[in-house]
Amino acid sequence: MSVRDRLTRFVAETLREAAIVHTAPVAMTAWPVPGEPVPFAVARAQDFAAFSVGDRWGRAWSTLWVQVHGDVPPDWVRDAHRRVELVVDLGFHDLAPGFQAEALAFRPDGTVIKGISPRNAWLPVDGDHLDAYLELAANPTIPPESHWRPTALGAPSAPDAPPLYRLERMELALIDARAEDLLRDIDVLAGLAEQLPPGTPRAARIWQALDRMLDAIDPDDLFGSIESAHAVLAPALAAPAAASAHTIVATGHAHIDSAWLWPVRETIRKCARTFSNVLDLLERHPDLRFSCSSAQQLAWVEEHYPDLFARIRDQVRAGRFVLVGGQWVEPDTNLPGGEATARQLIVGKLWFLEKFGVETTEVWLPDTFGYSAALPQIVRLSGSDWFMTQKISWNQTNRMPHHSFWWEGIDGTRVFTHFPPIETYNAELSPAELAHAERTFLDHGTGTVSLAPFGWGDGGGGPTREMVASAHRQADLEGSPRVVLGTPRDFYERAASENPALPVWSGEMYLELHRGTLTSQLRTKQGNRRVERMLHEAELWATTAAVRAELPYPLEALQRAWQRTLLLQFHDILPGSSIAWVHREAEADHARLQGELDEIVRTSIAALTGHGDLALTANSAPLGIAGVPAGAIDAPAAIGAPVTLVPAGDDGWILDNGLVRAEVDGDGLLRSLRDASGREAIAPGARAGRLLVHPDHPDKWDAWDIDRHYRARAVDLGHADEVTAEVVSEVAQIRATRSTGASTIVQTVSLRPGSGAVDVTLHVDWQERHRLLRMYVPLDVHADRSSAEIQFGHLERPTHSNTSWDAARFEIVAQRWIHVGEPGYGVAIANDSTYGHSVERETRPDGGTTTTVGLSVLRAPTFPDPDADRGTHDIAFAIRPGAGLREAAEEGHRLDGGVRRVRGAQAVAPLIRSTDPDVRVETVKLAEDGSGDVIVRLYEASGGRRTTALHIDVPGARVHEVDLLERTIVGGRQFASGDGIILTLRPFEILTLRCARRATHLPSP
Repeated sequence: MSVRDRLTRFVAETLREAAIVHTAPVAMTAWPVPGEPVPFAVARAQDFAAFSVGDRWGRAWSTLWVQVHGDVPPDWVRDAHRRVELVVDLGFHDLAPGFQAEALAFRPDGTVIKGISPRNAWLPVDGDHLDAYLELAANPTIPPESHWRPTALGAPSAPDAPPLYRLERMELALIDARAEDLLRDIDVLAGLAEQLPPGTPRAARIWQALDRMLDAIDPDDLFGSIESAHAVLAPALAAPAAASAHTIVATGHAHIDSAWLWPVRETIRKCARTFSNVLDLLERHPDLRFSCSSAQQLAWVEEHYPDLFARIRDQVRAGRFVLVGGQWVEPDTNLPGGEATARQLIVGKLWFLEKFGVETTEVWLPDTFGYSAALPQIVRLSGSDWFMTQKISWNQTNRMPHHSFWWEGIDGTRVFTHFPPIETYNAELSPAELAHAERTFLDHGTGTVSLAPFGWGDGGGGPTREMVASAHRQADLEGSPRVVLGTPRDFYERAASENPALPVWSGEMYLELHRGTLTSQLRTKQGNRRVERMLHEAELWATTAAVRAELPYPLEALQRAWQRTLLLQFHDILPGSSIAWVHREAEADHARLQGELDEIVRTSIAALTGHGDLALTANSAPLGIAGVPAGAIDAPAAIGAPVTLVPAGDDGWILDNGLVRAEVDGDGLLRSLRDASGREAIAPGARAGRLLVHPDHPDKWDAWDIDRHYRARAVDLGHADEVTAEVVSEVAQIRATRSTGASTIVQTVSLRPGSGAVDVTLHVDWQERHRLLRMYVPLDVHADRSSAEIQFGHLERPTHSNTSWDAARFEIVAQRWIHVGEPGYGVAIANDSTYGHSVERETRPDGGTTTTVGLSVLRAPTFPDPDADRGTHDIAFAIRPGAGLREAAEEGHRLDGGVRRVRGAQAVAPLIRSTDPDVRVETVKLAEDGSGDVIVRLYEASGGRRTTALHIDVPGARVHEVDLLERTIVGGRQFASGDGIILTLRPFEILTLRCARRATHLPSP
């Protein structure tokens, strides 16, 4: 028998069992919660009934409270080697924590002890008696590896649903730490030997030591011989690492998805379970450091578990519970708009400062699905120093060339960035993981250190005592990287000092995976788009009303609305990759927020315009629309010449308003589109607005992925079941009804008076599964690159596939618009809620070039939500020929709904006005500190250096530059007056100004 085989049998049959010396029963009673979870005080007051090991419990998503009593047998001797614990098996499956039953233990006074999960299934028993309450959560097993299997477990179960679990174990146990220590010694040494090349001296010595240990141990007198076994292994564990060994800064972590395969309400309880485990571990291991992101999660703990929050605050003060990230949640960064992306850091960092007096210094996004090129500037403007992610290691095609580098954004700002080469944010610090990190690290020539976040994550749990023991044994071990328990800042300071001249990655960090998240769950994405716009409206008009009409500013209501909106931008909510429960709740939240914000807007506008019958247009967009200046309320301009709708010579119709001439064929598709210059935008022989339904069967990640092979087949919906043409309220409309499978699509092509764009709207009754609906616009444009709106600017991408990096970008993100052009001519395509795009170029037989823009409209994945996207939807697009980037933005803002019709007694001039339309006022609000100062955030939108005169109609205001947290920037710009300020901005620069109406303002950082 080999050493490996001997070792495996000894551990399985002898050593693991020997760690538990004695067991004793406990008494239990239980109370099943009839509905949603209740606080401890409510549960304790209920009538508990008998409950025993072997009993079944817990329909999906239900809660069972169990009271446990037990006396420690008097003959159990506790000493330096032995302790007493309650050991628990709730019916765990062979899965990682977070994807099945969990529990939180309370003392009789309601204070939290710790959480219970499959890899942390114990409670300490310090006295001679145990009296505890356990809140058991029957979270169903929805295994994340089964992404192609529909599940009915993504919604609350019926009251009569069968129980999911059987209580397998609940008993007191006398534990011998010497057996545990030997187990951990063996795990580390055997694991390390497996990673070393066979036959090397170090591997041979380890196997020999393990063989001699097996000879030294007596299974019949384990504890009489265990010290001899330890002594045999001691030299192998004491051999120091090589001077050139890589160093890994290991920081405790728990990547808790704020919603995913569980609802938000369960995340709140996951936070309590995880953080209580962490606190217990911190109290036992003084050298451990735990890194915690997401202010929202700690805010939940403060609200629901105040005793736990007080303990966290103590450990934060001690520098051991380390706040990282600075964002409200770990958000998606492709889909949220510019202001929302900034607010993640503004709201999160201000909350950390208020509650803990701590300023976070990094942006921590280990699991987000791609990284916007606007982020580096936003990170630095928030006062943060560096950026961390791990997800980019999931790339399907290309490997990022470095692990530590400068990341450069669209404006030229650079931020230190690190990808942990351990390539997981759920590390256990096993020898295999550490060896992988050292092998994978790409920067050995210039750096010696990397970061490793360790602890059970996704569903929570955090680090365990076994992981800490593994770190201690590998702190300085021959054949292994050195492991240092520390903080992310410990890593950053060492890594940044090793080589200031790091390589540079410029532009977006595109994740070559999870492209379907740009499209899945359209209703969630539409709700977010509407709420973001209404937050902008509410802040603008409420600020204007506060300054002009002395209307009280609804600061607290707006802050609450932002917090909820930011939560719903979490990277498994907004991307559409959560269970049905999460998305139905998000849709309801978005509807509620729209109602609350609409009331703020209406109240504010009424205070500004007064009561009257003047027909006015309130334009909250940063560009003039309908003849109304940005940020103004005024009578709209004349709508222009009437639209003519006449039959075409053969079939179809011609729509013309003097600015645009569109020809629509008999199937309701655009076959010609010209601006006033007469230039044709549609490629010869092609039709724009064509809808194709593709099969959509990702290889693995159902709601997450759109795989390239979807293009192999398609059903062309070019033929219409019925087509009608009419002019309605001066708008010419061609309406075509199309059908596919069980679904119906009403596609309308329309032209308005005075419009430079043709509108295309879809009303879809979508009843498909595993189908992808896309709309295509083939253009007679030789476009080498496309331009797509991102946060605070736009990003250019090649339309060719010269490299594997280019080819991997077959689905790209655009926010409100995408533009393709050649010198002197371009076409813009705007949308009201579509994010997934493709741009492809081909050479025609006539030698010309067709550049085709594809837009991913709807999907129909079945995991984790089996009914994702089914139902009715309304989606709008605009196609503007002869357009530049500014016109693209105009159409995007028009479709975004930033213009509303109101009635009042008087017009309202803009509170803030930029004379250059490419220096755009993104946000106007009052300061977060309640001082009443006006905050103005603007940015350069064209990608060129721009000078503007900024007019700020805030009487007596003193204006100075601030960071995103609204603090004075040392050496920043200062202005004596708020009117006619001359500003020059570099390409895509974001600038925040504070208009002080009195002396109070936040201190400088």
